[in-house]
Amino acid sequence: MEPMPHKTPGQLINALLEARGWTKRVMAVVLGMDETAVNRLASDKRQVTAEIAITLEEIFGVPAEQFLELQKRYDLAMARITAKPDLGRSTRAHLFSGLPITEMIKRGWLDAPDIKDVPAVEASLVKFFGASSVNDIEVLPHAARKTEVTVDATPAQIAWLYRVKEIASEMLVNKFTPQSGFAAIEKLLPLRSAAEEARKVPRILAECGIRFVIVEGLPSAKIDGACFWLDANSPVIGMTLRFDRIDNFWFVLRHELEHVVRGHGKDAAVLDAELDRARAGTGEDVAEDERVANEAGGEFCVPRKKLEGFIARKSPFFTERDIIGFARTLGVHSGLVAGQLQRAIGRYDLFKGHLVRIRSIVAPSAMVDGWGDIAPIGQEVL
Repeated sequence: MEPMPHKTPGQLINALLEARGWTKRVMAVVLGMDETAVNRLASDKRQVTAEIAITLEEIFGVPAEQFLELQKRYDLAMARITAKPDLGRSTRAHLFSGLPITEMIKRGWLDAPDIKDVPAVEASLVKFFGASSVNDIEVLPHAARKTEVTVDATPAQIAWLYRVKEIASEMLVNKFTPQSGFAAIEKLLPLRSAAEEARKVPRILAECGIRFVIVEGLPSAKIDGACFWLDANSPVIGMTLRFDRIDNFWFVLRHELEHVVRGHGKDAAVLDAELDRARAGTGEDVAEDERVANEAGGEFCVPRKKLEGFIARKSPFFTERDIIGFARTLGVHSGLVAGQLQRAIGRYDLFKGHLVRIRSIVAPSAMVDGWGDIAPIGQEVL
């Protein structure tokens, strides 16, 4: 289609009439229309419909599409002039597309009846994120305030971090010192021998000044754990337990503890996603902070040198008795051996019977939010 010099369908009609030497009355006679209707078409007071465009094509030899395109452009231009701008529309689009609002309401994070009550949702989001207004909520691209994290966090991941922080801020724990972080690790070592011993983890961490919070992950967030500090002496470890297995629990916990003892997360919250199994890599593309935390997590579950020796002796056949015997030698649950062995040989279909569930053991003694329970925010918790 050639460029159109006319800006409206009425301008084109008037130009065509002039080129033929017709009056609007003549056009009305040719079309079999009322002269008033023709005047309205020529003055852009009546829309050119598809039917009218075809009729105009017949008498003027101009494609109907040209009339309709001019009408569309004219309608859009008029709409832009008359439309009332809504500065909040773009903000709502970002918030409602980036955040799982319905899930946040369901879990009691937001005080709103449902997603349709937009004023209540926005007011709750402002309160949840501690913002001065809805436009300052930091998941928005234009928000000045941002949570510093060591990875590019999604809105859902940032929301999860805020929930962990909200819960951790109300916990009462002992004073943290650099020495107490290492002491916590030493106290946790004997607990690896039996799954039931994991119930002691929250108490030990609290005694050592570390806030430990379990918050069910949000859909698509894929968070395993996080480490950040409320202030210079208040470390927080958050976990999702999205993989309810003993090997994953101890690996992620020790991973986050390494961040704590090294002071990671003080300036920028450390958000750990995709830590499970082979994804917890140690390749060249892994940041140094994550590399050392990964190594600490693996070493805590099964010392690397001993695992390598076990594999060298038993490969390519590993029996149940071998795994149980090796675990007893190390003083750890067989699930830790099974998990590290799976990762080392890349066979995640083997030894599944040793990977016992852990959430039901840890949760009763921990601060938990999710799986149908809402953390008791507003109450003092030891």
